[in-house]
Amino acid sequence: MRRKLAAGNWKMNGLSASLTETAALLAQVSDIRAEVLICPPATLLAPMAAQVRTGALALGGQDCHPASSGAHTGDISAQMLRDAGATYVIVGHSERRADHAETDSMVRSKTEAAWAEGLRAIVCVGETEAERDADNTLAIIGGQLAGSVPDQATGENLVVAYEPVWAIGTGRTPTLDQIGEVHDFIRSRLEKRFGEGVGRSVRLLYGGSVKPGNAAEIFGVSNVDGALVGGASLKASDFSAIATALD
Repeated sequence: MRRKLAAGNWKMNGLSASLTETAALLAQVSDIRAEVLICPPATLLAPMAAQVRTGALALGGQDCHPASSGAHTGDISAQMLRDAGATYVIVGHSERRADHAETDSMVRSKTEAAWAEGLRAIVCVGETEAERDADNTLAIIGGQLAGSVPDQATGENLVVAYEPVWAIGTGRTPTLDQIGEVHDFIRSRLEKRFGEGVGRSVRLLYGGSVKPGNAAEIFGVSNVDGALVGGASLKASDFSAIATALD
């Protein structure tokens, strides 16, 4: 059985005062069976790790550099994330692909760097509105999977997040049938490439305007094992409701 996962991506949000939300979230999700993950900005990772050390909350980074160290001003390595308390890292988020021109090859290198440090990589894939309107969604997703996921994938080191770019932060969501079509496609591609055992063990998350009001119906869709949540993860009450819907 794949353990359900609610992952919160705080993006470029959160100051020291935001640790009160983490404390509240810990209290609210302590008894649920799903895994709950927060990926805060790098400035909060170490203090948050100290805060949740004995709690039922995993932590992750929002990105990592392919190199373990070196002259890369402003970047952060997978080794640094692990040292600060992370066990996960998001790679290939659409905002990184768009704002920093990250290619599939770059995402693959970052995934390999994460695995080298024992981090689980959440590899993001997703189509733009123009690609959806042109009926190219599955071709885009298939290409991103092939180019971004290294050959050493397992159910322990890889999570795949499907995030339609046009649904992120817009309040729009695909239909349940559209979500199911893409998640079933990702599952079939993983099984074909890595074998049935590994392909079935990788958790698939949906991301894009997930809220307490729509989480339960999204989690009922075939091959949806959880969510990668943006804005709704910033408030403990909202994110705990989403995580609880996984149970």
